[in-house]
Amino acid sequence: MYSRAVLTVAPDIEVLARFGRALADPIRCRILLALREAPAYPADLADALGISRTRLSNHLACLRDCGLVVTVPDGRRTRYELADERLGHALDDLRAAVVAVETDRTCAEADDKGCC
Repeated sequence: MYSRAVLTVAPDIEVLARFGRALADPIRCRILLALREAPAYPADLADALGISRTRLSNHLACLRDCGLVVTVPDGRRTRYELADERLGHALDDLRAAVVAVETDRTCAEADDKGCC
């Protein structure tokens, strides 16, 4: 079992809150999923996601501030990538866990009330 009290250590809470803040926006989720596949340049990401470069820049800034993506200088350009390859695995695991929970709802009123 987990030896520390669950989510009582401030750094643990802060890390999860940053991750949650990043995942709270669908565009940031799409960016993270795209970067999970491969590093990318902002212009390419904006085109692939169908959003303006300004909007993308704001989301990338948030993801950088959350510590989830990093910039890598590449000549006169800057490439973005996940800060750690484990983040890609975490995204896959989180998505799989949520899908598993959605298919195993225990609340009979889940569809009517939007709960569970």
